[in-house]
Amino acid sequence: MFIKELTLTNYRNYKKLSVDFQNKVNVILGENAQGKTNMMEAIYVLAMAKSHRTSNDKELIQWDEEYAKIEGRVQKANGSIPMQLVLSKKGKKARVNHIEQKKLSQYIGAMNVIMFAPEDLNLVKGSPQIRRRFIDMEIGQVSPVYIYDLSRYQKIMNQRNQYLKQLMTKKQTDLTMLDVLTAQLIEVATKLVIKRLEFIKQLQKWAEPIHSGISRDLENLTIHYLSSVDVSDDGDLSKMIEAYEEKFDKIREREIERGTTLAGPHRDDLQFLVNERDVQTYGSQGQQRTTALSLKLAEIELIHEEIGEYPILLLDDVLSELDDFRQSHLLNTIQGKVQTFVTTTSVEGIDHQTLKEATMFHVSTGELVSVNSR
Repeated sequence: MFIKELTLTNYRNYKKLSVDFQNKVNVILGENAQGKTNMMEAIYVLAMAKSHRTSNDKELIQWDEEYAKIEGRVQKANGSIPMQLVLSKKGKKARVNHIEQKKLSQYIGAMNVIMFAPEDLNLVKGSPQIRRRFIDMEIGQVSPVYIYDLSRYQKIMNQRNQYLKQLMTKKQTDLTMLDVLTAQLIEVATKLVIKRLEFIKQLQKWAEPIHSGISRDLENLTIHYLSSVDVSDDGDLSKMIEAYEEKFDKIREREIERGTTLAGPHRDDLQFLVNERDVQTYGSQGQQRTTALSLKLAEIELIHEEIGEYPILLLDDVLSELDDFRQSHLLNTIQGKVQTFVTTTSVEGIDHQTLKEATMFHVSTGELVSVNSR
């Protein structure tokens, strides 16, 4: 798939912009703070209905405007699809094929994107929250049910936390309601964990050979799912429910003392081992970057395997963060098969056929202009 047309209205520093893109590498050149990352973010938001940079949608709306609008036409194997997302102070309105989507879980997945930005290099060494977000965003693109279950889990957990706080402050004493909320939480938590375990197995299948290739067969990458509940990874639902019930029984008093839910998918993490050593703790910066790059490239293949089409790849100022060998490996992998957007201040020093054949754009103060290829 690829995005053919993009129109922005009142989005960040873009008052009005309409641009056509080719199904190849599109390079967006410009100095910092001119709108390169805003362009990438807009494509990401069109696909995911949320930003990778902020959780506050109001920041996406141009100053003193009531709304921002992102429109795009996505070409897929079975035809082209118009998409539209309107962001206002009242919320979001999403349309696919001119039909309003009442739930975002019905909207996400119409266009698949993978973002690789400098902050994604923190995927390995950053906080567990970054890794959970990575899992949730990627599964959500290929499984609308997962997004629905994730939303349900958040709502139940919020209710449970409120009730735990009331128990903590003695405003409530009845534990029956806590048992009801715990049972509801377990039902959704186990669905999420089963889906995550499936995802990790698929990711491992693709990431392992990719990592081996980038490291010139010197390193072996293994991915583990670290659950806050002692669950087996065979996906047996009844065993998992039992493990969750035992865990919540065991920590009930501690949860009441603290007034919060202490176990569940919101506390889980990923562990990356390179040659059986934890790369987060013991890996060099090079190994950590290779692991992050392997995961992103694995995602491309995983989505292709799931939906039969390659996603759109967004490389936001990341080439300058990679050494020549990793740059080449990345560009060789995407060459000719993935529509890719690259932002950079300069392409000097990046001598690769993929960029020589790219369409070049220049951005300055929210204006995007097509320029001649090198």
